[in-house]
Amino acid sequence: MTRYLVWVFLAIGTMSAAAQQGGSSGGKQFLGTWTGTWEGAGGSGGIELTLETGKEDAAAGRVSVTGEPAYKATFRTLSFDGATMTAVYDFPPDERAEVRLSATFDGSSAAGGWLLRDKSAGSEVASGTWKVTKKASAQADPAASCAALTAQRLPNTTITAAETITGGSFTPPGAGGPMTNLPPFCRVAGVIAPTKVSQILFEVWLPLEKWNGRFSGVGNGGWAGLISYAALADQLRRGYATASTNTGHEAAPGVNMARFAFDQPERLIDFAYRSHHETASTGKAIVQAMYGKPAERSYFIGCSSGGYEGLMEAQRFPADYDGIVAGAPANNWTRLMAGDFDGILAVLKEPASNLPPAALSVLHRGVLAACDAADGVTDNVLEEPMRCRFDPATVQCGPNQPAASCLTPAQVEAARRIYRGAKDPKTGAQLYPGLAPGGEPFWPHRDPASPFPIPIAHYKWLVFADPNWDWRSFDLASPASYDAFVKAEAKLAPILNATDPNLGEFRKRGGKLLQYHGWNDQLISAQNSVDYYESVISFFGGRAKQRAAALTEVQAFYRLFMAPGMAHCSGGTGPNTFDMQAALEQWVERGVVPEEIVATRSINGVVDRSRPLCSYPKVAVYKGKGDTNDAASFACREPKRGS
Repeated sequence: MTRYLVWVFLAIGTMSAAAQQGGSSGGKQFLGTWTGTWEGAGGSGGIELTLETGKEDAAAGRVSVTGEPAYKATFRTLSFDGATMTAVYDFPPDERAEVRLSATFDGSSAAGGWLLRDKSAGSEVASGTWKVTKKASAQADPAASCAALTAQRLPNTTITAAETITGGSFTPPGAGGPMTNLPPFCRVAGVIAPTKVSQILFEVWLPLEKWNGRFSGVGNGGWAGLISYAALADQLRRGYATASTNTGHEAAPGVNMARFAFDQPERLIDFAYRSHHETASTGKAIVQAMYGKPAERSYFIGCSSGGYEGLMEAQRFPADYDGIVAGAPANNWTRLMAGDFDGILAVLKEPASNLPPAALSVLHRGVLAACDAADGVTDNVLEEPMRCRFDPATVQCGPNQPAASCLTPAQVEAARRIYRGAKDPKTGAQLYPGLAPGGEPFWPHRDPASPFPIPIAHYKWLVFADPNWDWRSFDLASPASYDAFVKAEAKLAPILNATDPNLGEFRKRGGKLLQYHGWNDQLISAQNSVDYYESVISFFGGRAKQRAAALTEVQAFYRLFMAPGMAHCSGGTGPNTFDMQAALEQWVERGVVPEEIVATRSINGVVDRSRPLCSYPKVAVYKGKGDTNDAASFACREPKRGS
């Protein structure tokens, strides 16, 4: 008869927490070798536990005990249930017994007592004490570990390079100069091909020293097509192992940005969402191979298209990341293309409607005169731009007025159209919100010979799929253009748009999401972020729940921060420098909820203004005293009624 021993570790402290957390804790927490001694029942000796494989709730390995009695055995099962770890293993002679060990763990050692019982007789046979310490693993040579990554075999993946960069600088392929101030790292490059036509390039940068135990994915801009080297460098300097992808194609200039997707539906899917999910999976596997353990936490950081990619991850692949920073997201992609294209047509289709820099300055001065003081501080920044009821007609030229100080009637109508946003010509429904008042100096609609190419590329290669299409021929009010728009929306929106308000799975697994948007964004309407956030509140609220209760539920895992005066992802007249990633780390890892985040503005490298960014819907309100350039003089409060 085979003899069975059942060891039950009634652990507290580190072990209990690990067992309850699962994921990278649980069985993986105890992988390695534990050595120590036992004594009792008139004997003593050594004990060695070796756990070789593990997952969330189970592990397997060997046990060896020296002294009297001495035996070796192989675990048959090792499972975790709350604070209890149970090991069952076979060993001779042919008897049946049970061993219980109660222990206190501190993460690297354990000590307690053991009790041997005869299970058939139900009586105690012997007892004693035991203690073990986790054996430190030999530190592998980082350079050798890096070089060995070329031999990794990962699904649909070919690693083309694995090299150490130790000189403090690196020149990306095709770049004009080096990136500097880089800590030593292992650079891994490769290709992922989940379909026959997929060619998803990626890079993973891994610190050779002082890895912080975290992994980050970084986002792209525009139509992507490039590895985000600057973002990789930033994450590396923070101590992260980090990954980027070109989203499955090489960048093309101007209106050919979207040519890669012409009659290539799989490559469009790679761009929309598959590439970042594949890169996250591959990047994490490379981290595991490099360091011999998985990352403790994973984050995604991006703005613009990167913000869009972050929201797509939260919606489609909620298990990829523990936390996401989504800045100025282009998530309502097809409608954004319609909105930006409408702005181009408003200003550049007819020469009389053009708004050169001088006209934009006139508009901006008119906005400030009408609305700057409404928030209690005259500082060239609108705290709540959507409360500004500015009409461009107030700066229309009067009789004998110098042209440089006013707008023509055609320019007034063009400006109104940009503020208004794209409308459905048949139903009057809002297709995409307009740009907020206050950001006029940054508007991109300036050069008729070189209009903003991102939306034109979308319409040329995806909506009309015609290399010879001329953007000036488009008129949404015409039957042909309207029909093309409607058909493309039905075909492309399910692939390209990240507007699903159901973030239930992301919330369920403990994910945290921080979104931010500058009110002066000139490329992606800031109101789009508010609209999406409100859609999530409505989804979680349902029909019966009050908005306040739904907002509380959403804010438990998802916060939106609007940045007055900030342009697209950075810059602008308002405070525009802040560390959203640090706030996310604190929220995910320590439970510190970000109610406000201080932003600063610098001129010539000197900070001249700070202001709190408030968790939506709150806004920063001047307390009535103190320096208006100091964040301490402001408090985050609910907006006024009707705002």
